[in-house]
Amino acid sequence: MQTPKHKIAILGASGYTGAELVRLIATHPHLQIAALTGERKAGQPMAQVFPFLRHLDLPDLCRIEEVDFAAIDLAFCALPHATSQAVIRDLPRDLKIVDLSADFRLRDPAAYEKWYGKPHAAPDLQTEAVYGLTEFYREDIRSARLVAGTGCNAATGQYALNPLIAAGVIDLDRIIMDLKCGVSGAGRSLKENLLHAELSEGTHAYAAGGTHRHLGEFDQEFTRLAGRPVHVQFTPHLIPMNRGILASIWVDGDAAEIHAVLQDAYCAESFIHVLPFGTLPSTHDVRGSNYVHIGVVGDRIAGRALVVAALDNLCKGSSGQAVQNANLMLGIEETTGLLGVPVFP
Repeated sequence: MQTPKHKIAILGASGYTGAELVRLIATHPHLQIAALTGERKAGQPMAQVFPFLRHLDLPDLCRIEEVDFAAIDLAFCALPHATSQAVIRDLPRDLKIVDLSADFRLRDPAAYEKWYGKPHAAPDLQTEAVYGLTEFYREDIRSARLVAGTGCNAATGQYALNPLIAAGVIDLDRIIMDLKCGVSGAGRSLKENLLHAELSEGTHAYAAGGTHRHLGEFDQEFTRLAGRPVHVQFTPHLIPMNRGILASIWVDGDAAEIHAVLQDAYCAESFIHVLPFGTLPSTHDVRGSNYVHIGVVGDRIAGRALVVAALDNLCKGSSGQAVQNANLMLGIEETTGLLGVPVFP
């Protein structure tokens, strides 16, 4: 007897995270794609927009207003930042939603306005949304109607630091984060600095000096864990690879103790793997997967340590995490559809 499938809509399916959702859901035994939207590409088949999906039987892209949400069990919202809030505000109030944009990540409307430069269009929903860092909000996500997916940089840093902050084993005033980010994290829209000739064979820092918007998530979540304000130093670098984030994080604390805390925190988690002490991760080893690898090494100066975390920004950093959250919201085993082996080389 065939297991009934939950009907899924993907709003914004013509972007990278939308395509990643399709890739993951295509082999999910309990989810069925019933609607795909793409405002600028409405009427086009997905095979035309993404030829790598041509073997799948998918609905054509349509406009959001053409979707019959009465027939949808859960919607993934993979729309641009500042677009999702207005769209979600007008969706049926009983519809389960996982939003992949930044619109509902910050609980405080004032914090949202500070980091995104405009008032929130749906502040009542902003306070309702559950932050979607699955391993730390699992029980809240199970009963949520609206889940706000994390930023990919924010997720990488938090997987490395959350257990350490909660355990009190590092100096909260001396955390330095350096992230190397793949270009797909910038989205699919045409941008001059992302042209091959401008990006390849080089790398550069961006949003330096405390201007990156994911700092709002770090401030919110680290302060919540510590019970007092925590403000990290964070500089991302854009590097010429398609997928992946590698976070190098310098902290003051005993390296062996830090490793032990991380091992204990994640020993029962399916997707978070703490490597043997002294072993560092690579983005190659998590590419295309929902896994996170974390490594710890001691510094030559006693009392300092380097924590390095790697994940795939499109999968565990966005769409994979979104599917993981949807599984919880729909009463499905959390790891379903997400245990694929990383792609190598």
